Amino acid sequence: MLFLQRYFFLRIFAVLLQWANFAHLNLVMKAEKNILLWDWNGTLLNDAEICLQGINILLQKRQLPVLSMTRYRDIFTFPVRDYYQAAGFDFEREAFEIPAEEFIEHYKRLLPKALLFADAKETLKHFQQNGFRQYIVSAMEQKALEKSVADRGIAGFFERISGIENNLAFSKAHRAKELIESEAIEPENCFMIGDTLHDGEVARELGVDIIFISHGHQNAKRLSQNGSLLFPDLTTLVEFINDDL
Repeated sequence: MLFLQRYFFLRIFAVLLQWANFAHLNLVMKAEKNILLWDWNGTLLNDAEICLQGINILLQKRQLPVLSMTRYRDIFTFPVRDYYQAAGFDFEREAFEIPAEEFIEHYKRLLPKALLFADAKETLKHFQQNGFRQYIVSAMEQKALEKSVADRGIAGFFERISGIENNLAFSKAHRAKELIESEAIEPENCFMIGDTLHDGEVARELGVDIIFISHGHQNAKRLSQNGSLLFPDLTTLVEFINDDL
């Protein structure tokens, strides 16, 4: 009986916390929040499946167990070196750069198969029509990012697209800081929208609010750990805030 009481108390507390977060979102949307810093991979671009395919090719080559999508979303993280280790790679046998570069080649080959999330374009259009300034901050290499966005016909929604200098994806935080400074963005006026805990870490470094979308590279259970705003997809986000725009 005591166990059940504690369980229901925790469930009620979680619901109240989520409603408090939603109330916070309504308040900040009314407080001149008009800038969005979008993550690309897993937030706007639905590329988790090709990432899974790519990493499994590498694992099979090394006679290691392949990952399911569930396991992939459980362990994917930044820096990606930690994710590779969790997947089973042994960096005492080979340098991290070897499988990392192999993966990039497979990813480039598979990238044309990755489409935008079905609600991505309409979401971007919605925010643009409501006066939001929109940017992309990504851990994808700059030239590859620009091409990836342009190939999908949505470059016109963004004032600037900012990726990293190389393919090893250590962090995009420094690029986000450069963007904030060069575009004279006031952190209190913007949201970061992403699908990984790393996006939350970058947001904290910038001093901006984070909104998590759980349809990408990490699951909702992981993203809900720190109590930040969390939505299952972009449509749900737009529907929730639509009355306040």
